[in-house]
Amino acid sequence: MAAVVLSGCSEQVQRGWLPGTRETTNQSAELTDLWVNSWIAALIVGLAAWAMMLWCMVAYRRRKNDKGYPRQMAYNVPLETLFTVIPIIMVLTLWGFTDRVQRSVDTPVEDSPLTVQVYGKQWAWDFNYSYDGQEKHLAGVQAQLDGTEGVEETLPTLYLPVDVPVEFELNSRDVIHSFWVPAFLRKLDMVPGKTNYIYLTPQEEGRFQGKCAELCGEYHSEMLFNVEVVSEAEFREQLSRMEDGHLGEEYNRNPNENPDGWRDSQVQNQGDGTLRGESGGSTGGEDLTGEGDN
Repeated sequence: MAAVVLSGCSEQVQRGWLPGTRETTNQSAELTDLWVNSWIAALIVGLAAWAMMLWCMVAYRRRKNDKGYPRQMAYNVPLETLFTVIPIIMVLTLWGFTDRVQRSVDTPVEDSPLTVQVYGKQWAWDFNYSYDGQEKHLAGVQAQLDGTEGVEETLPTLYLPVDVPVEFELNSRDVIHSFWVPAFLRKLDMVPGKTNYIYLTPQEEGRFQGKCAELCGEYHSEMLFNVEVVSEAEFREQLSRMEDGHLGEEYNRNPNENPDGWRDSQVQNQGDGTLRGESGGSTGGEDLTGEGDN
């Protein structure tokens, strides 16, 4: 028992086994606190409910000399009122804390120096950067997860400068995807024809994993990317290696305008790892082979 109690003192347990640390982004601490405190409240309620159930089973068990059935219909107004009021208070309390945190993390960043436009596509990512008057892009190519050592290095990489507020604009080129960086504790759907936003400030340098969290087709499990949080100087250097301009909506797939290309695109990015026009589906016409290598 002592070992179980002492294990609760570890940092991992105190954070509810969430990835990252409390300092990974400017939102990590409040998101972690909401998660952990919600579980503590749920555990307390669960223990109380289990205790009352056990007490009822013991106190009102059938006695040796009991005959027939006990009274089947009964009511207790004070008790039933208590059972109604307490859950309402609990739900409203949880809603209040959740709403407060959600409003905090979803507040737009005023005059953010960096905007990253993210396009999800079957089954890779495009990243458009707007920073300090520069417009750059990286066209991602789907990973080939064949067990080869070092394949993680071939994934599209999202570069972010440490301690710089970022506005993410999330879009989809084809079907519904979901942008998820587990260490950032943020996940949001990418819906065709709609732009969703995430605002945060990375506070720790390092490499993190990103992935699509919405089942989006045959190779959903290979729709991965890396996140590199680096110094501002290194971030500028990485930008200088990228292509100029943005990859915009002209590369989206539209099944109504090109149904044959839409069907063909379901098997894109296999074998040679290219992104080619309507046969590849993701980029709509321009050959972007090799741009994911930057």
